[in-house]
Amino acid sequence: MTFSSKQRNDVLEAMSEKPYDLLVIGGGITGCGIALDAVSRGMTVALVEMQDFAAGTSSRSTKLVHGGLRYLKQFEVKLVAEVGRERAIVYENGPHVTTPEWMLLPIYRGGTFGKWSTSVGLWLYDRLAGVKPSERRTMLNARQTLEKEPLLKRDGLLGGGYYVEYRTDDARLTIEVIKKAVELGADAVNYVKAEQFLYDERGRIIGARCRDLLGGRVYDIRAKKVVNAAGPWVDALRDKDGSKTGKRLQLTKGVHIVIDQKRFPLKQAVYFDTPDGRMVFAIPRDGKTYVGTTDTFYNGDPAHPTMTDEDRDYLLQAIHYMFPSVGITAADVESSWAGVRPLIYEEGKDPSEISRKDEIWTSPSGLITIAGGKLTGYRKMAETVVDLVAKQLEKEEGNVFQPCRTKQLPISGGDVGGSHRLPAFIAEKADEAVRYGLTKEAGARLARQYGTNVDRLFALSRQYDRSSGVTRETFIRLVYAMEEEMAAKPADYFIRRTGALLFDIDSVRREKEAVVAFMARYLGWTEEERDVYKKELDKELRRAVLGEADEIVNKERI
Repeated sequence: MTFSSKQRNDVLEAMSEKPYDLLVIGGGITGCGIALDAVSRGMTVALVEMQDFAAGTSSRSTKLVHGGLRYLKQFEVKLVAEVGRERAIVYENGPHVTTPEWMLLPIYRGGTFGKWSTSVGLWLYDRLAGVKPSERRTMLNARQTLEKEPLLKRDGLLGGGYYVEYRTDDARLTIEVIKKAVELGADAVNYVKAEQFLYDERGRIIGARCRDLLGGRVYDIRAKKVVNAAGPWVDALRDKDGSKTGKRLQLTKGVHIVIDQKRFPLKQAVYFDTPDGRMVFAIPRDGKTYVGTTDTFYNGDPAHPTMTDEDRDYLLQAIHYMFPSVGITAADVESSWAGVRPLIYEEGKDPSEISRKDEIWTSPSGLITIAGGKLTGYRKMAETVVDLVAKQLEKEEGNVFQPCRTKQLPISGGDVGGSHRLPAFIAEKADEAVRYGLTKEAGARLARQYGTNVDRLFALSRQYDRSSGVTRETFIRLVYAMEEEMAAKPADYFIRRTGALLFDIDSVRREKEAVVAFMARYLGWTEEERDVYKKELDKELRRAVLGEADEIVNKERI
């Protein structure tokens, strides 16, 4: 089936005309992972997402595939072991969107971590996660710690732990997972809301009535099994099913801020404790430094969480505390993002104390709900859900499906021959890019971001026309995003297909008019649609810059 935004209506029409083994509601990393696991076993699969793919929690994380070192403090040993081992699997299956990142954990007199407890904790972390010898932790003295990161506070520094985490582009990871599912035969559409469930005469769930939020039409999508993987909205769907009993969600909000490295020249990723005992990451990426996250209870709109002044000030204070020489102020914050964590409510616990474990619930109607969990554990969560679906279908229908295949299944763009081959692959593609009118630097950048799909982008370069109003590189990224990644709006492109709004916000300001005009022509928008999508993008820009004050139009910064 196609994954082109031009063909959304055709895909929806086809989805309403055939029965599926499985309907997944939710296009975040969990839902997309379930779709990939299920279709790779031979199930017929449909997936609908109310927003864009990865638009919720799955594009708003700390962008780390990490084992959760801090969960050792909560004695979540099994969770650390499971997600720790998953890091290497996620990396090998998509090395173009995930990369090892050496992390520095500074140790201070009177801090959360002592030298002995850090050494033992990191040793245990390495063993639980099955870390290969070349990436196992090293303990540093104070001098060695400052050599790794000279900006660190010197007062009371005892040393540091040096260990490996994995950095990822969470939105692109999600997009590559669903693209692989579509490649294997799944049908997936964004901007389609499941408004009510369909039931048979026995009250068993058999699908959902879905509304296309772009075109307005309503479609019935039928399936033998329905999985609710809607993240922050899982309780809303349980309400529609009349089954929101027992455990429920507790939403917490996490905020990150982005600062140019000219102002915050961090050279080493650092994981540090704050005066209130929480842990915060500061990570260099693409000429920027981003810092996060906060962790506060959240009762607002899950679709549009924003940075408050309090959130921003908390992170600025954390920076001042650990990096006192840099003098960062609110004016240095170029952009921000806020995400909502759908955790499972635990009475009397602070946000940072609530477990990140996932749970699966099955309602009397048969609706299967997956709640909680971490980005790192998405593949394993999907395996558990699809095991349950397969077991039920075998019992009820006599269908026998293959066991899980995703442990060694490259996601879209990830089939480079293993992570060890990626540097050579990028170098080859950088040289090859010149033949397509691109610079070597652009070729390397595209190969690193799109992996083995880069050949599709190179091919699009032959169609480039200067009259399009955009640069050659923007042209191929944009056409590829619309034709093969179902980007339907400018915000989809700038936020989740490229990450530019987060890490290169100036380029969004420069290119937004040309990109909106190009998409309008390419997708045949009306003037009204063009105005609506342009205003949506402008609002996303304001949210990124101003947070809760996004209604204040600061013309100079927007």
